[in-house]
Amino acid sequence: MDNKIVSEDYADIIVENRLLQPYLSTYEVIPINSSYSMINIPVNLINRCSIEQFGYHGFPFCYTTEASLSLNASGVTEVQRNPNLGMRGQGILVAVIDTGVNYLHEAFINRDNTTRITSIWDQTINDSNAISNDVLYGTVYTRDMIDSALNSENPLDIVPSTDDTGHGTAIAGIIGGNEKINADFSGVVTDAEFIVVKLKQAKNITKEMFCIPLESVCYQETDILFALNYVMQQANILRKPLSICLAVGSSQGSHDGRGVLSSYISEISNQAGLAVAVSAGNEGLARRHYYGMLDASNEFSEFQVRVGSNEPGFAMELWKSTPFRVSIDITSPTGEYIAQVYPTLRDCRVFRFIFEPTTIWLNNIISEGTTGDQLILVRFNLPTEGLWRFRIYNLDKETSDYHVWLPANGMISDETYFINPNPDTTITSPGNSRFATTITAYNVETNSIYNNASRGLTRLGQIKPELAAPGVDIVCPTFNSKDSYGLITGTGAAAAQAAGINAMLLEWGILKGNNTGIDGIEIRTMLIRGAQKNPDNSINNVWGYGKIDVYGAFEALRP
Repeated sequence: MDNKIVSEDYADIIVENRLLQPYLSTYEVIPINSSYSMINIPVNLINRCSIEQFGYHGFPFCYTTEASLSLNASGVTEVQRNPNLGMRGQGILVAVIDTGVNYLHEAFINRDNTTRITSIWDQTINDSNAISNDVLYGTVYTRDMIDSALNSENPLDIVPSTDDTGHGTAIAGIIGGNEKINADFSGVVTDAEFIVVKLKQAKNITKEMFCIPLESVCYQETDILFALNYVMQQANILRKPLSICLAVGSSQGSHDGRGVLSSYISEISNQAGLAVAVSAGNEGLARRHYYGMLDASNEFSEFQVRVGSNEPGFAMELWKSTPFRVSIDITSPTGEYIAQVYPTLRDCRVFRFIFEPTTIWLNNIISEGTTGDQLILVRFNLPTEGLWRFRIYNLDKETSDYHVWLPANGMISDETYFINPNPDTTITSPGNSRFATTITAYNVETNSIYNNASRGLTRLGQIKPELAAPGVDIVCPTFNSKDSYGLITGTGAAAAQAAGINAMLLEWGILKGNNTGIDGIEIRTMLIRGAQKNPDNSINNVWGYGKIDVYGAFEALRP
């Protein structure tokens, strides 16, 4: 086990493989995938201006969970009851990369008191006596260990992995939990097996880099990447098709699918026998996105942010597409002024206010390394309460637009928001991944979209979300007992139902021999073709192509 990965004394840095050469003689390189690797840098060598050295995407983004019913609404029951279809996930592995799972819950236990979980990788438990060759840190608990725990008087003595918030338990249950008639509950694929990764909390240095409060519950991009590698590796060992659910999201990044995690999900979605369902996010009405226009005849455009009381800090990102350039100035609520900051390649400017406790780190990056677009990153520590004014200057005197985002829910208070916000282009990463199936949530009872659901399109105009699934007041198993059930709401719950449907289509294609090379992109196409169309028969940035309907997907295959 590499202690540097879990130690707060080291920062985790993402490096493109083509740029590794300068680090090979000094640092141990940990491969992530064919495009990226990770190195560990002592935190005493890192500060908020280290973005100059390692690049904006060198520091892992932070992700938060995205969820707080009738299965008939998605065509699941029709497929389960059809004797020629009848898919319940038999022979399929479903991966839940989240907050862990209450493995003691009846929803995940067979009738013979054995587990339906093939393994749990708990990234938060570092047991030197339980090191697995399959992972670099944390502890892996196998099916045999979980079965032993289920048959012991003190199961947590054998497998101490738990779900601290209940989010992962709910997501796993919606995907494939055992039916419980008197609780009006059933997962989508009740015969599937689970593989679970409990994500560890993001390191303090990662939070500090982006001015995220240390008490915030969020998960680090590198840990999610390693989790994806683990579940794919285990699926290969078990020789089972794999349906992955990612019900976490971040408002960091370019919102166009070109980030590290988003790009990787697009890459693996093209693998046979694998499908990924991703939540769209719950940022639609959060007032944390601003859309601005620059007119060729005007010198600048202006927007304002209302900062709440006792806001410890936050980061704000402005993204501007090539080729046009902008500069920025800032006026605080008390009138202190930061003059125009012009775009450069690497410059990090630090501003400490005279009459306020605020410190600002400002990077105006003319060409961000992953996208080539302009990024203005403004990070606040102890920002003064009140209205902050930002002017964006049109350096090329051309008509163009720009987007600005504040952090997602959980990393900033609800009292901090844009004046005149825009609810569109609020899909969280990795929901903006080009080839993942991105799912929004709707209310089955009212036949309306979930109020807080994020909206598309992506910053580059791709249709996101693709589909809507039930996501309001969904019955689910809970984390606080063996037989308790509750309700969960959010696009994470909707993504869980879609992951179960992906598992059904993997079973139909591979195990039933109808399309043995089926991959996530083909499954997404099937579901889009079979979607229940929107009332006005349009394809839009709220519902995507319509409501997910797996029975409709099979109907669409008819000549």
